[in-house]
Amino acid sequence: MASALEVCGYVCTPHDRQYSSLIDSWKKSDNIVDIYFAAATFSEESISYFPNTANNYVLASFKDMNGILQDIKNHDMDRLAFIFLNNPLFERSGDRLNYISLYFTRYTSEDTAISDLANVIARRDKVKRASLSEMQVVAADKPKFVFPYARNLVILEVEGEATHQTDLKYCERTRRDIARKGILLNNLVSFSVLEKLK
Repeated sequence: MASALEVCGYVCTPHDRQYSSLIDSWKKSDNIVDIYFAAATFSEESISYFPNTANNYVLASFKDMNGILQDIKNHDMDRLAFIFLNNPLFERSGDRLNYISLYFTRYTSEDTAISDLANVIARRDKVKRASLSEMQVVAADKPKFVFPYARNLVILEVEGEATHQTDLKYCERTRRDIARKGILLNNLVSFSVLEKLK
């Protein structure tokens, strides 16, 4: 996994044959650090905000967002794409990213509760990176509803060796530990990494 200083965020696009040229381009790009093929699970609470979602996504970590926006424009992408800009809370070295879980919260980065959140997550040894994040949606058709907590996201990146179901339960236990501190996190979407492409 790349260092927190290298990675500015993630871009995820539906996995589709029409995007194969984009993936090939990203594999050669210095701006793209890692590329993953992942299965996405959107929460019932968030699905209405994201029409035209897919089951499988290409998830790529990048250094510079302007390059990503240009890539999307150049490949004339007409389906939904998400960009997550990261502000890392902490990072540990790890070998294998297995699961990424995104949550939304009503807290912002200025709230003192965020330091409590970071302390709780830091005790969870399988969480290799935790970040505060903000989301941008790129789509030809503007979504009917604007997601109200796009600037208040928390991303957990988990290194797992068991099943994705085990990783899901691990993230859920982490979320409950945080809730005991009075900080409510709501699931937005989770990505089960199926294959590393770069």
